Amino acid sequence: MVIDLLLIALAITLDPLPIMAFVLVVASDRGVWKGLAFILAWLACLVAVIALVLALTGGQPPPPRSPPSTAGLAAKLAIGLLLVFYGEHRRRRLGPAHEPAPGSARKPPRTPRRPFRKSPRASSRSRSSSSMTSRMDRSSAWAAAGLAVFLQPWGIVAAGATTVIEADLSHFSSYLALFGFCILATSSLLAAELYVVFAPEAAQARLMKLRTWLERHQDPAIVVICLLLGLWLTGKSIYQLTS
Repeated sequence: MVIDLLLIALAITLDPLPIMAFVLVVASDRGVWKGLAFILAWLACLVAVIALVLALTGGQPPPPRSPPSTAGLAAKLAIGLLLVFYGEHRRRRLGPAHEPAPGSARKPPRTPRRPFRKSPRASSRSRSSSSMTSRMDRSSAWAAAGLAVFLQPWGIVAAGATTVIEADLSHFSSYLALFGFCILATSSLLAAELYVVFAPEAAQARLMKLRTWLERHQDPAIVVICLLLGLWLTGKSIYQLTS
């Protein structure tokens, strides 16, 4: 259970979409308070899912080979397969942009350099970022909290829920594992929030650079996260169902 929770928490905290949104939140007016509301709502979702699962199991894992245990493993297998299919789908969408065209092994002839101009995509991206920033300036802490709930990677959180079924609250180690899961799944947001609190000027510039970098690399990151976590959950679920 501990390894599964560790991998799932890493996948949650490394998801680029919530990080990109959180950067805009903390970069807005009263960003520290809005960021705190975002983090509290994020944690509340994780705690609510864990509490719901523990309420259903009574804090005791179901016996092996029992219907609840088999149903939990089947749900984890289904989530793993969905993550694999989703990651492969996004990887195929990335394929044509990265694969060289047939017969393009030779380097194209050099053309005279032209003065640098922003591409239409870069211009539209900067315009959308500025519009989102101005929107966040006008929003409230409640809106930031709602954004955290909306951007929660619920598919991966559902995988965590199927793992929490195995938690045995009669052992103190289970409490530590669940607490560590919540903290690790929120660690990237906590790090950004603390950075803004203790070094606001440097944090603003570096976090916006991080957001720009994530915009360019979000699709490969999502593909890697979905494929690795999906393959792990699928393989382990099949092993536990057949052993």
